[in-house]
Amino acid sequence: MTLFVFVASLIGAMAIGVPVAFSLMFCGVVLMWYMGMFNTQIIAQNMIAGADTFTLLAIPFFILAGELMNAGGLSRRIIDFAIACVGHIRGGLGIVAIVAALIMASISGSAAADTAALAAILIPMMAKAGYNVPRSAGLIAAGGVIAPVIPPSMAFIVFGVAANVSITQLFMAGIVPGLMMGLALVVTWLIVVRKDNVQPLPRASGAEQLRVTGRALWALGMPVIILGGIKAGVVTPTEAAVIAAAYALFVGMVIYRELAPRELPRVILQAAKTTSVIMFLVCAALVSAWLITAANIPAEITGLIEPLIDRPTLLMFVIMILVLIVGTALDLTPTILILTPVLMPIIKQAGIDPVYFGVLFIMNNCIGLLTPPVGVVLNVVSGVGRVPLGKVTVGVWPFLLAQTLVLLLLVLFPDLVIVPARWLH
Repeated sequence: MTLFVFVASLIGAMAIGVPVAFSLMFCGVVLMWYMGMFNTQIIAQNMIAGADTFTLLAIPFFILAGELMNAGGLSRRIIDFAIACVGHIRGGLGIVAIVAALIMASISGSAAADTAALAAILIPMMAKAGYNVPRSAGLIAAGGVIAPVIPPSMAFIVFGVAANVSITQLFMAGIVPGLMMGLALVVTWLIVVRKDNVQPLPRASGAEQLRVTGRALWALGMPVIILGGIKAGVVTPTEAAVIAAAYALFVGMVIYRELAPRELPRVILQAAKTTSVIMFLVCAALVSAWLITAANIPAEITGLIEPLIDRPTLLMFVIMILVLIVGTALDLTPTILILTPVLMPIIKQAGIDPVYFGVLFIMNNCIGLLTPPVGVVLNVVSGVGRVPLGKVTVGVWPFLLAQTLVLLLLVLFPDLVIVPARWLH
């Protein structure tokens, strides 16, 4: 009955249009009332405790780094570098989008920011070259959702805090699955682009490639500093976020000189707005998480799926279907914050590696960013690229299927995540 009260109050609040953060707080109040322990101090204490975490400082700094990267010209130079390398081959602009998405993912960790930067520059170029525009927009959307899987990832930070799992281990474990997602997109793109009558870009000369690489070198050095510092144990993920923001600020203002001092207030304000939304969600979710534990809801769910506890692969398959369904209706961060406290006790009881589960859980949530009716990244591509949302939704399906197949492969063969993660860590 407690499980029913939790689910009904949460879904009921969201169904009538209550924002997710307030819905989480509402279902917490309902649970307290149902258990006869209503106390406003519980809400206040858990919300304050939720924000008072050093690890979460990484979120505002990585968001700021992404904003500075786009405003300071780093994103454009990464795309120029990818064009010089592979833009001349048939279907090359699609591969440019994927390569640029992978590089930018290793800098900002924000699906929306990376997708917006790619769509603004590449969709007009792809339309002019004769590519199918809805399919091109779908590819850029699918490339953008790799960002929360490849470190540094804000999604891993939120999951690591909510699940009490090492964020550094999550970062290292996400590298190979993220590259696999990119490879799957390349293969799918090369298959579907054969239908388009496209005009490849002229091959860049050796001198041009050297010039573009030289201009992009400062931008390309950013992921090396971030991931290298974390891998070497020199910095924590939080400290790496501060370095990333400072580096992006320095390169944008001093090296590329595209970020004027008068633009800083706008960039910082935008980063602050995004941070406030995420942090308020985290605080509200901590109230629900505490009450989920107090109400022993994980035990109720464990009782329902007890036959699957001894069959971890089948259990993972069922959980992935559940997360995929939830992801069609909720954004990335709310899904993590709602489901993590419910699922983690079950994962631990089944003997599944929490880091492995975290990677697949985040991958699944990223795929949810491409699925209607919410499809946050689809909306970003539609708005920035000026492509109707319905056409983007049709264009993304081949790439959505490819990434779902990668997820299925990782469910069936966990060592594809676990073994590289141990080696990298």
